Amino acid sequence: MNGKILLVEDDDKLGGQIVEHLRGAGHPVAWLRDGASALSAEPQGYALLVLDLMLPGAHGLDVLKRWRERSDLPVLVLSAKNDATTKVRALELGADDYMTKPFWPEELVARVQARLRRPVLTRGDKLELGALTIDVPARTVSVEGREIDLTPVEFELLLALARRTGAAVSRTWLVDNVLDPEREGGERTLDVHVSRLRKKLGPQGARLATVWGVGYRLVDGVGA
Repeated sequence: MNGKILLVEDDDKLGGQIVEHLRGAGHPVAWLRDGASALSAEPQGYALLVLDLMLPGAHGLDVLKRWRERSDLPVLVLSAKNDATTKVRALELGADDYMTKPFWPEELVARVQARLRRPVLTRGDKLELGALTIDVPARTVSVEGREIDLTPVEFELLLALARRTGAAVSRTWLVDNVLDPEREGGERTLDVHVSRLRKKLGPQGARLATVWGVGYRLVDGVGA
């Protein structure tokens, strides 16, 4: 659980407090102070990115977009901006969590630890989430040991949500990255696939939660 965390924060005082509390909780931390450095940093070796938005050199949303193109690494956004538009945009770009400044450092540590407890699916893995099992190499999904017959799109949809269990994944991202642009439609088609996937998963289908105004989330623990 105590994986290495990359912090991107330009405020020296706040950054120092965050580093102190995360290290005090047993997490190694690397600290970058500008957006340009974050854009060029490599995700490998980190378990989680804690990202400020208002950064010198590059905006945090641009950093988020760049990192999400290269990695499924969990991203927790920190920002003084508390408007719904910014929050929704961050979630659409792939943020897993969003904290508004000011905040208690203890709450940040708690959210980081909660995120790191969730399994991260990488290529070649088999992921077991309670009664739900996803075998990536075999491209199979089973519920309580019973294999479920899914279409390729349904499998990719479930896999995309499972890679970031507990996080809201935008409908736009799912349309662009899961549906076949040559044959598939847009968000209405996506909703149909989600509905069919829910039915096929039976009671486990309740884990495919709708996040209104954003997209979908695979939640922890339903029927687990």
